[in-house]
Amino acid sequence: MATSSEYRSAASWFKALAHPERVRLLDALRSGDACVCHLEALLGRPQAYVSQQLAALRAAGLIRDRKEGQRVYYTIADARVRPLLERFLGPAQAPIRLSHCRCPECQGGELAAASSAGARPLLFVA
Repeated sequence: MATSSEYRSAASWFKALAHPERVRLLDALRSGDACVCHLEALLGRPQAYVSQQLAALRAAGLIRDRKEGQRVYYTIADARVRPLLERFLGPAQAPIRLSHCRCPECQGGELAAASSAGARPLLFVA
């Protein structure tokens, strides 16, 4: 039987997954790391809203962030997320570029630099 702490942790995890936009963010992150501006463009929501949802996912331990210059990139941190999403949503979609996104990966300007620096940029079509 699990401990009280484990039950609280599980409840926090499931609570983070109980919001459709958070699930959508996690689904996008299955394709690779993404910067906040890309996730804003993907959801069609303002930065404050996206950051609030990302904070809830981060607090539950489902994602982590890293800063590269002026940009903050997010990635899935909990290995249980990918198989769960695959079970409910099917395989991860191929990465895409969003024409209305201002991030370097979508604009193509820093894609080669990010790749050569060891970063794994999200959502581009090779």
